[in-house]
Parts: sequence; C-alpha cells; structure tokens
Amino acid sequence: MSTFIIGLTGGIASGKSEVSRRFEALGITVADADIAAREVVAAGSPALAQIAALFGDGILLADGTLDRARLRQRVFASNDERRALEAITHPAIRARVRSICENANSPYAVAAIPLLTEAGGKASYPWLQRVLVVDAPEAVQHARLLSRDNITAELADQMIQAQASRTQRLAIADDVIVNDGHPDALQAQIEALDARYRALAAPKT
Repeated sequence: MSTFIIGLTGGIASGKSEVSRRFEALGITVADADIAAREVVAAGSPALAQIAALFGDGILLADGTLDRARLRQRVFASNDERRALEAITHPAIRARVRSICENANSPYAVAAIPLLTEAGGKASYPWLQRVLVVDAPEAVQHARLLSRDNITAELADQMIQAQASRTQRLAIADDVIVNDGHPDALQAQIEALDARYRALAAPKT
C-alpha cells in the first residue's frame, strides 16, 4: 500500500512519458491517467454502459466496444454532450488512478495526470501529497512536436495553446523537473526527487 502519492504533470511534449519511465526503472509504480481512460470504458464496464445509455447503442461497435471515432465527433460538436461524457468518465478515471497508486508495492506512487492543472490541481485530487511538474519552454515543446508528430508549425502552436499555460502549471508545482535538453539530463533530477520522496513517505517514528 502506498499512501504517499505524487501527481506528475506537464505540457504536451514536455517529457512526461520519459520521466514516468525513469521513475518506473527505480521501482516506483506509475498510474497513467491516459491508460486509465481507456480501461474505464472497456467492454462490459459500468462507465461504458452509462455512455451507451446516454448516447445510444449506436455509439458501440459490433463487438460491444466503444466507437471512439463516432463519440469524438459527437462531443466535439456539442459542449453539453462533452460535459455529460466527462461527468461519467472523469470520476471513473480518478478512482482507477487512485486505486492503482494506493495498492502499489513501492514506497510511494506516481499518478501521471497530463491535464492536472486544467482539472484544478490538488483541489480536484486531494489525495495527492505533492505535484511534480515537468517543465520545458514553449519553444522546446514546439520543436519536439514538429519532429515527433510531423505536423505543421500552426498545429503545434494550437496544441500548446489549447492547454494550461506554463505559468499556470508552475503555480501548482511543489517540485519541478526541467527538461529542456537531452533526456539523460533528467536522471540526476529524478534520482534526487526519488530520494526525497522515499524519505517523505517513510513511516515516522
């Protein structure tokens, strides 16, 4: 059981996945909200049943799984439907991530939540002890998006601007990892944080 949980967040192309991988390499359980989002709408899940009841059985494929493309079209066309969908999925995702973290065998656990800032930070996730932000300048994010996703500069700008600002993310941070260079430069920062978190999570005598 892990009762000490770190919320990990950062802007698009900031390096969250690399940071998560390196914490896992140190033996730390990482619960990824993006993975949880897929798991909570799996065939036969309560959340999928609620979505089908709300949007109709036409939102399901022949094998009983979610027709993600059709659902995406629906919610992008209607803010009301998007909010109704989020009212179903967001609590389920949060519960799934929390459960994975609290049942972890590592000294502490990491909850990787890309939109933690947009969701309200610790106010929406009161079971987080600390928030760790992976920080990169917008110019670095932009360059990474262009090379990673093979997209236009305009789309890269739109993707960055669609998220919370760098200032807003840093405002909720207890700890910050600066990722503006080579990935190997992350290791020393992560090992220092790992030592700090293990000490903070240790039972008080």
